[in-house]
Amino acid sequence: MTGQSIYLTQPFSYAGALTRPNHSTVEPVVMDTTNPFAGDGLPGKKVNGKFVPLAAGDTAAVLYGIRVRSFPFTSDKDLARQLTNPTNYTGDALVRGYIGVKVNAGTVADNGAVYIRVGGATATQPIGGFEAVADATATNTVLVTNAHFIGTTDANGIAELAFNI
Repeated sequence: MTGQSIYLTQPFSYAGALTRPNHSTVEPVVMDTTNPFAGDGLPGKKVNGKFVPLAAGDTAAVLYGIRVRSFPFTSDKDLARQLTNPTNYTGDALVRGYIGVKVNAGTVADNGAVYIRVGGATATQPIGGFEAVADATATNTVLVTNAHFIGTTDANGIAELAFNI
């Protein structure tokens, strides 16, 4: 009887999950209930002492860190609705290290450039999303000079990103 194997590629990670926790620096941050992140693994900036998502027109200079996946995996929007009085809550931001991120455009290459969309948003390429290629309109994406991709993406479009290393 001959053997049979089934080829299955495991996912690399989930958006916002630390891929190498021992080599990462994660800081607690105060989140803004009125401006929650759309998901985990997205870049953010500090505004009035609160960690908020990047917005249209931002530059790479305002990038503070990357939103780390919530534990016990409650989304920011759900947490914001659970709070009866508008108040802020804590979260985590990766300021140095390795994290899984969703790549919305381009083909990821090992040690490839990292871009963040800051203009010309679409349903599949939202503001604040990571991309592996610059947009045709130069002002729609910004190059993150202190980040690069490790390897390629998995079947779900998740790639490992080295940030501020």
